Amino acid sequence: MKKILIAGEPDKTVNYEKAMECLGIRTETSLHVPEPLLYDGLILPGGGDIDPRLFGQIAQGTRLFDPSLDRLQLAILRAFVQDKKPVLGICKGMQLINIYFGGDLFQHLETASDHEYIGKDQMHGSVAEKGSFLEALYGERFCVNSAHHQGLDSPGQGIEYVQFAGDGVVEGLRHKFLPILGVQWHPERLCFAHRRTDGADGAALLRYFADLLS
Repeated sequence: MKKILIAGEPDKTVNYEKAMECLGIRTETSLHVPEPLLYDGLILPGGGDIDPRLFGQIAQGTRLFDPSLDRLQLAILRAFVQDKKPVLGICKGMQLINIYFGGDLFQHLETASDHEYIGKDQMHGSVAEKGSFLEALYGERFCVNSAHHQGLDSPGQGIEYVQFAGDGVVEGLRHKFLPILGVQWHPERLCFAHRRTDGADGAALLRYFADLLS
């Protein structure tokens, strides 16, 4: 059975764990920098904001963030990148991927009110780039959930944006040469017991990631 690491705090990653277990993938949640040989892949989960110093900015719109957590997650990501293991970043996790490769963020989106968590996830449409893995999974246009107020700005080295909301906010990325994917939305809250009729089936994306595991 394949096994992945979820680089998060155990009490905050239950939805990820249950979703992957539904796909027959074992999980371990930890913030210890691992030996990647013990795992088949990595999930960088959602969370709070990111220390703007990590992308060369001062705080201008960033809210609550944990500098120590950010650096631990980046160190874990580095270990998996160096070992060329599959990585899936979700929400904050996608943003960390972009920062790791030298990209940056909008600390507060002009259209944040259309994306941030207000008592529950918001739902909105999106467009996938033609020929992308997301178009193959969901078609060109599909609805996703949203719970963030920050977003990607300039792409990091090797990073390609492959999904956008109607207002231009980046919703998905991939690395051009490595098995690294990211989405701004939350597939773990759109699948199995959390499946919704007004959004894409998150299980398709998680299954695609599972298929990348060697």
